[in-house]
Amino acid sequence: MTDSDLRWGRTPDSAVTERDDDGYADLRSYAAIGDGRTLALIARDGRVDWLPLPGTDGHPVFAALLDAADGGCVELAPVEPYTVRREYVGPTNVLASTFTTAGGSVRVTDSLNTGISGRLPWTELARRIEGLEGRVELRAAVRPGTCLGQASPWVHETAHGPVLRLADMTMAVRTLGAEDVVPGDRRIDVTYVSSPGSRQLLGLVGTQAEPLVLPPAEELDAGVDRTIARWTAWSEAFSWEGPWSDAVRRSALVLKLLLHAPSGAMVAAATTSLPESLRPREGVGGKTWDYRLAWVRDSAYALTALFRFGLREETHGAISWMLGSIRRHGPEPRVCYTLDGELPRGALEADVPGWRGIGPVVSGNPAGEQLQLGVYGDLFAIVALYVGDGNVLDAETGRMLAAVADLTCDRWQSRDSGMWELPETRHHTTSKLGCWVALTRAVELAEDGHIPGDPSRWRSEAERIRSWVEEHCWSEERGAYVWYPGTDRLDASILLHAISGFDRGERMSRTLDALREELGCGPHLYRYSGMAEEEGVFLPCSYWMVSALQLCGRTREARELMDALQDTPNDVGLLAEMLDPATGALVGNLPQALSHLALVNAAITVATTS
Repeated sequence: MTDSDLRWGRTPDSAVTERDDDGYADLRSYAAIGDGRTLALIARDGRVDWLPLPGTDGHPVFAALLDAADGGCVELAPVEPYTVRREYVGPTNVLASTFTTAGGSVRVTDSLNTGISGRLPWTELARRIEGLEGRVELRAAVRPGTCLGQASPWVHETAHGPVLRLADMTMAVRTLGAEDVVPGDRRIDVTYVSSPGSRQLLGLVGTQAEPLVLPPAEELDAGVDRTIARWTAWSEAFSWEGPWSDAVRRSALVLKLLLHAPSGAMVAAATTSLPESLRPREGVGGKTWDYRLAWVRDSAYALTALFRFGLREETHGAISWMLGSIRRHGPEPRVCYTLDGELPRGALEADVPGWRGIGPVVSGNPAGEQLQLGVYGDLFAIVALYVGDGNVLDAETGRMLAAVADLTCDRWQSRDSGMWELPETRHHTTSKLGCWVALTRAVELAEDGHIPGDPSRWRSEAERIRSWVEEHCWSEERGAYVWYPGTDRLDASILLHAISGFDRGERMSRTLDALREELGCGPHLYRYSGMAEEEGVFLPCSYWMVSALQLCGRTREARELMDALQDTPNDVGLLAEMLDPATGALVGNLPQALSHLALVNAAITVATTS
């Protein structure tokens, strides 16, 4: 595979050529749809390559994204060669793709349907097919995979027709206007022929360890319109009239997809095990991780955006989930939790190849066991935002926060794994500053009567942290805050402490210049020194730099950088974790909450501090 194989054209009506010979699609080719519980990734060629059921962290029933041969997918595309143009239906997370062949054109509208009063109790994928011009023959296939080598699907004939079974999942295909439906041993194949004005449907319904409802295909079709209406109403409930409005609105819709409705948790990303490098080095591997968990850090950044948009339900759900999870497993806050608020297990490897053969494919994440001091700052930043927006804390939360502030006074002197979750522990600069954020916010909360206790110790320790960082973490020779004392290496997460307010003066401004010189690649940044050989540029850093420039008084540079970043998302506005600067290919898990959160907050920062 060469670099040219990874390039992805942005021409709207271009032919679809993103798949390699093994069947893996370029990550830029994916669009996401969701229903508040799970997400599907759909490639430009109409194939659903990722759909875990019943939730984002559930069974990877359709996982060709990570195992092209046996992972499973839902196919739907014209038989003849075609070009495709796609876009979301207005301000929604419903996708419309127009396929054009030599004989005609057809539009496929993809929706994970919601119900009349909210999320459906079952999963309902609806793929509406509308004939536009001429005659187009389409072939579809619903073929569940092996749950990454853990189960085997089969077709079971019932009195009401064939159903698909896999592990404890039961699924059924629903069709409208099909020419032919052919059940096999492990899959169901369907043929359609469109004509001008025709309307057909391919649907899938599924449940886990419970009976399965079999709605008529007409109801699934009606559900597409209902889902469009619900997404449109949600989009109209938040306001954004600032710059870069298209990117901000699409990012807000992506973030809504990543809010796990049953619990309120913010999912870090919809996928697992997508590599952070296209060319893994021996001993480094593909740097593949499972991000189908909820990080306290991401929740903190999410609330900044959601408060700005005036969204009350989502902010209350997110902070209630987080505080409840910490109380249940405290007193020390963990780095991340499962979507239902439990402690994550360590990573388990699956015996499958991974995207484009780059593994390992893992389930679970060992970061939950690490000490990361930055989480203290994330927790208090969330709470400060919440009460600053006119809300109040319950008494139990207030007592818990006072105890965590006391713990921070002792913990800040410890070595930790840092924001980048590295195996070697150090006295990371930004970890200390996370504790500084925690204690300064705790003082503010106590003085305003939101949490109990005498804040004098918290204030004193916050000043000790500031003095320690200024003495040990500033390098006049580098003209920058360094990654940790005694090194000349740089770490882009220091940008977050222009945002936190620790330093917006000369030292921070000089640090921004040093970061752009050493870690910069075009408008982007690598995470820390030495990463250019191991992974792509880390997209949140690009947007953190925008915010930091703005807050350091460098408004023109901030706006120029934000403008330069407008081509970073793919054609439907999605961002992954990283980007390969040599090819423009997206790498890492997607869609990535932190990337979209950083984009939104950068736009908010520039718009509100100009």
